[in-house]
Amino acid sequence: MGFLHGKRALIVGLISDRSIAYGIADSLHREGAEIILTCQNEKLKNRVEEMGAKWNALTTIPCDVGNDEQITQLFLELKKYWDSFDILVHSVAYAPSDQLEGDYIDVINREGFRIAHDISSYSLAALAKASYLMMEGRHGSILTLSYLGSERIVPFYNVMGLAKASLEANVRYLAQSLGPKGIRINAISAGPIRTLAATGIKQFTKILAYHEKIAPLRKNVTIEDVGNTAAFLCSDLALGITATTIYVDAGYHAVASMDPDMEI
Repeated sequence: MGFLHGKRALIVGLISDRSIAYGIADSLHREGAEIILTCQNEKLKNRVEEMGAKWNALTTIPCDVGNDEQITQLFLELKKYWDSFDILVHSVAYAPSDQLEGDYIDVINREGFRIAHDISSYSLAALAKASYLMMEGRHGSILTLSYLGSERIVPFYNVMGLAKASLEANVRYLAQSLGPKGIRINAISAGPIRTLAATGIKQFTKILAYHEKIAPLRKNVTIEDVGNTAAFLCSDLALGITATTIYVDAGYHAVASMDPDMEI
């Protein structure tokens, strides 16, 4: 029996079997959690349902997190299956492609900034606000996904770095609000992974290669690595952890500079 047996998990943002959300869903299911998925729109529903079949997901509910009415409808639909639930996974981030190319000062604009922060950060608060009454009193756990670009300069990451910094601050303020309700919220800052979303970042292959050479573990992490940490954070084994960003990046975040004898 897994350590998430009896837990109910809503996973928002699954889009492909190469995504971090996929690795998280796999780990939560392995440890016994019952799963419901969302998809961005009806067009993607069949694809997400096919993936969900692997975990016996109860249903897949369309929800564009940039639309408050759809978030409201998501939880109305959810109540048809569960009267309460324990885990909310927020695996959502987006910036227009033109914001992820070129030098930051050249490409940043008001609309790109707005979209990146709305979808990548505000949606976490919107989902938490809509869900906490169903999670209250159940040792609830909310989990989101960040990246080191929130605190350090990553080439071409640009406005997404700002949005991830906002997301991590969002985690801290939500933790203060949700803590008295018995709900924890944390973020995982994952190392670079060759996901569908990552392909939109220019020269991502070079970032992967550099990370592998200078990270203390001398490797890149996988969606399985992130999924295993997520399962722990969402479980009662982590009841003392909230308002925290956990790094799953083979130690890369701790390196100030590369080994001077290393060939790059």
